Amino acid sequence: MVILMAKMANLWRRWLTSALHASPQRSRWQRFIQKWGELSIATLLVVIITSLGLSILTPTPTSASVPDDPAFARLPYMTGDATVELIVNGETITLAISGNEAPITAGNFVDLVDQGFYDGLSFHRVVREPRPFVAQSGDPQGRDPDFPEQMLGTGGYIDPRTGQERNIPLEILPRDAEGPLYNTTFQMAGLTSRPILSHKEGAVAMARAQPLDSASSQFYITLAAQPFLDGNYAVFGFVTDGMDAVQALDQGDRIESARVIVGIENLTRPGTTSAIDPTSDPAAAPAAPETSPEPTDTPAD
Repeated sequence: MVILMAKMANLWRRWLTSALHASPQRSRWQRFIQKWGELSIATLLVVIITSLGLSILTPTPTSASVPDDPAFARLPYMTGDATVELIVNGETITLAISGNEAPITAGNFVDLVDQGFYDGLSFHRVVREPRPFVAQSGDPQGRDPDFPEQMLGTGGYIDPRTGQERNIPLEILPRDAEGPLYNTTFQMAGLTSRPILSHKEGAVAMARAQPLDSASSQFYITLAAQPFLDGNYAVFGFVTDGMDAVQALDQGDRIESARVIVGIENLTRPGTTSAIDPTSDPAAAPAAPETSPEPTDTPAD
């Protein structure tokens, strides 16, 4: 289009120039028209580049999009970021939730926080030996103080619309990729790059069982960098304040409250009448995993 417009402008200039060849004062007017034509072409090109080129020249921030997959159709997702506050032992832990890079994983977590699902749940797993590893919570069975401790880590969120556990796909965004990798690990996909959201200290990620798409409600916070988990588990946020409180967690400590303080408007619950008031019809969901949705507790050296 730019080339076509430039050609049209050049033809217009040549026509005016040739028309002045019959004028006795063509030399003076010739110079005038030449200058005018050059200015017109330059102005035209500037307008075209400004109107059409800005979208190309302006970098687009990395943002993952939800795939058009029927299996994901009823899952909540984020169209932007959010901030969540956990209160544990009277201390505030602030989480920055990366809805742009992990829309389904972040949407699942923010939806559960907004429902009050995590209130009262315990950190049933805190691993510091032989080296700092993770603090894990999100098993609804941990709300019951009489539930056997050795059985914690096997439960997930039961969707009241279906009566079944809601599971989400493994979702990891590689660097320099247009969208997340779903249902597979980096190793399975033959990728050697690092994910956008890595397991640095304070990373917030979803725990899962051996099946890749078995994450539900259990999440963990890394107590130190765990790069060997990158590309295998889905990070969806980071601790931005209160890491001292995370490092001080003991097994059995409870989440007194969890709330979304910024970004709830970025949460979408498909099939609902409101972004924050689910009233959708029941939809099928996968059965609960048979094994504990936890990452390995034996870090590789």
